[in-house]
Amino acid sequence: MDSNEVNKILAGLLGTVFVVFSVGIVSDSLFAAPKPAKPGFTIEAAEPEAAGGGAKEVKAAKPVAELLAAGTADAGAAVFKKCQACHSGEKGGPNKVGPDLWDIVNRPVAHHEGFAYSAGMKDFAKGGDTKWSFENLNHFLTSPKGFVKGTAMGFAGLPKDEDRGNLLAYLRTLSDSPAALPEAGAAPAATPASAPADAKPAEAKPAQ
Repeated sequence: MDSNEVNKILAGLLGTVFVVFSVGIVSDSLFAAPKPAKPGFTIEAAEPEAAGGGAKEVKAAKPVAELLAAGTADAGAAVFKKCQACHSGEKGGPNKVGPDLWDIVNRPVAHHEGFAYSAGMKDFAKGGDTKWSFENLNHFLTSPKGFVKGTAMGFAGLPKDEDRGNLLAYLRTLSDSPAALPEAGAAPAATPASAPADAKPAEAKPAQ
């Protein structure tokens, strides 16, 4: 290779480097984003604190009386199809993965002959007077594992008020003597909590 060819190669390389360098300078000048000398507005979205500085305030759930007033058993029968893989609903029906749900409204918790309840459900029922009231059923159907810690029920729950209202209306019909509907506007019953094994139910007081 003679000196002329070497010079041509070097000249080509230098030319390429010059072009790339020039393009970089031009692009920096065109697309530069200089930092402003004076900062602009800073928008901060502060979340309101709950009373007492504790957890965030949670929107109150719709009263179960309102859910039942708006629900229908016919629509609830369709919702109940989601339950039939694990529960039967007929009188004297068999226990499946879950217990038979005939007469479930106001039935004592963890109390159905022939069904082996989970430890979590047994612990929940240790208060002695815990029953599946409409209020408790509503909480449980919203989030089974959130309401009864350690339950073996794998169902995620029914977050829609309409679905729960319809299903509760249907479950009420699974009885020879359907439970009385709660009165609209009545204060909801307190959510029961698991009690110690030796806890005794509170004695009823005579009406004043």
